[in-house]
Amino acid sequence: MHSGVEFFTIFRTSSMLKSKYAFRKPVFSASQCRLFSNPTFRRTPLYRWDSKSQDRPPFSFKLPTSILFFSSVSTFVYIHSFTDNSILLDTGEKPGVPVEELSKHLTLKDGVWVVINGEVYDLSEFIAVHPGGAKIVLHCAGKDASDIFNKFHAKDVFEKFLSEDAHLGPLIGEAEKAEDITNSGDEEERQERIKNKPPINSVYNISDFEHISKEILTPNAWAYYSSAADDEFSLRENHYAYSRIFFHPKVLTDVQNVDISTEMLGSKVDAPFYCSAAAQARLGHPDGEISIARGCGRENIIQMISSSSSNTFDEILDAARPDQPQWFQLYVLPDRSFSYKMIDKCKLRGIKGIFVTVDTALLGRREKDMRFRMFDNDNDDLETESLAKEKDPIMSFKDPGLTWDDIRKFKQATDIPIVIKGVQRVDDVLLAIENNIDGVVLSNHGGRQLDFSRAPIEVLADVNKVLKQKNLENKIEIYIDGGVRRGSDVIKALCLGAKGVGLGRAFLYANSCYGEKGVVKAIRMLKEEMTLDMKLLGVSNISQLTPELLDLRRLQGGSHHSDHLYNSAYEPLTPAKFLDE
Repeated sequence: MHSGVEFFTIFRTSSMLKSKYAFRKPVFSASQCRLFSNPTFRRTPLYRWDSKSQDRPPFSFKLPTSILFFSSVSTFVYIHSFTDNSILLDTGEKPGVPVEELSKHLTLKDGVWVVINGEVYDLSEFIAVHPGGAKIVLHCAGKDASDIFNKFHAKDVFEKFLSEDAHLGPLIGEAEKAEDITNSGDEEERQERIKNKPPINSVYNISDFEHISKEILTPNAWAYYSSAADDEFSLRENHYAYSRIFFHPKVLTDVQNVDISTEMLGSKVDAPFYCSAAAQARLGHPDGEISIARGCGRENIIQMISSSSSNTFDEILDAARPDQPQWFQLYVLPDRSFSYKMIDKCKLRGIKGIFVTVDTALLGRREKDMRFRMFDNDNDDLETESLAKEKDPIMSFKDPGLTWDDIRKFKQATDIPIVIKGVQRVDDVLLAIENNIDGVVLSNHGGRQLDFSRAPIEVLADVNKVLKQKNLENKIEIYIDGGVRRGSDVIKALCLGAKGVGLGRAFLYANSCYGEKGVVKAIRMLKEEMTLDMKLLGVSNISQLTPELLDLRRLQGGSHHSDHLYNSAYEPLTPAKFLDE
């Protein structure tokens, strides 16, 4: 059985369908259809394309709500219900796989076959890009891994990243249930820490969430959330740079009423910060991105939905309030049709901004996370190890061929504001203005890409100066993320011309500790810190925040002050361990 929505058609063989526009993946996800036709016809998923792209065929199919008939193809469609646990992969009619055959495919050499929700899949290629590492997939080989899969993964993960050939058909017989080894070896101790975690009313700052998360998350979840590139200098510098900026407060100004509300990409929000895209929220909390959406909605803060969310796009949007503004972060794959499909879906679902990540031509080397994605110590398969290192743990999102031309085409394809995320130099901001891009996010991907890339707040100071010199400050919206822990950090960025400030890990940690309540708590703390600090700074609204309120003499080249709260939660890299350690 399949869930979500898949529209299928059965076509007679034709030269048109053998062209480069051969249909590949289903488009819709609100309801499901099944076709019945002459069994000699070929069953092919129906695609819908927008004619704006030269890379897509200049025709578009639209489905009625009941029965379809095309004069050139014999097709009958009707809507029906499916189980919630399907993974939305169109695979056509496949013969069953006997459990005896399943038991023969337990290694990379023989193929890694796994049962998920009654269907058998060959995960031999997927194993190297599995977010939780290869070990767990090998552990589940020849077994039923449904409980583990549904615990962490979005329902559409295979639809996006497995070929149709990877689906082998329904299981015939009953497979052994795979033991859930996603918990740590000291799981009993971890559960005790969760039971005795600090009450939420004892949390006073964002760093508290990080400290608690370090103690209660599974080791692989903590490694994924906290890891950064190489020696993690950029990760730490992102935060430390804020400590080199001091304030020039004004006195004797009326600050009885402070308003921190603002407008970002046309959406009115209650504060000038947002939840930046961060993947795999269900590693920390079973509700995943859904509880983040609800928490942001309660406080009228924008959530940027990640392409790598552990809940589906529709699940997250359905959890939001009717008038809640949300953005979508888009990873661009070599197959551009996926990007245009998501742009169309963003339009359909009312997304207010599309943020195209542009700093992932290749993925950074994140060694903490890599240690949890490697195989067992006694596995000496260097070829497989190389494959695992080569690919990103979150679905190998990378395309070295992404250029400004793609961004221009995306902008032409939609009236949703397009923002490029991952800009790290002034010249690229100027190019974005030349290309009429709606906004940029100054970001080094939370220090997870190029180590020793500059702290975004330093780049922002340079950008602000150049845009003012060229009278371009009103031509583009500037956003920033990375290293933010306090409301004062948000204020500093706004003084330097940022329209809004993103926090990623902060909300993952808050959600991991307390779910929706943790997200709300984090937002309210930041709001309170901003309101208090703006009063002490002598300003009453966002428009009054200017560079004159900052002392920037130490920003570039100065030494930073020790931050005990931040440093206590940071976990340094460790060397390789001996077998008896």
